[in-house]
Amino acid sequence: MNRMNVALPETLKKFVDNQVSAQGYGTSSEYVCELIRREKDRQRLRSLVLEGAASPRETVADAEYFDRLRGRVSDSGRT
Repeated sequence: MNRMNVALPETLKKFVDNQVSAQGYGTSSEYVCELIRREKDRQRLRSLVLEGAASPRETVADAEYFDRLRGRVSDSGRT
């Protein structure tokens, strides 16, 4: 595993230490890795949302659409 050293002001270091303790991380490194994973996921989700927003509309999401969707979900739960 690669290493990266990060310099933090004392207030941020205390914050990280408190988060490590409060959230049950073993080390500050685990906490920072989790933050990076979450940011990576957030960016991926944002990319997908923007891609979807830019794509042509294929179906109108009206009450009938959601009724059909609910029916499909109900039917799939019975199998």
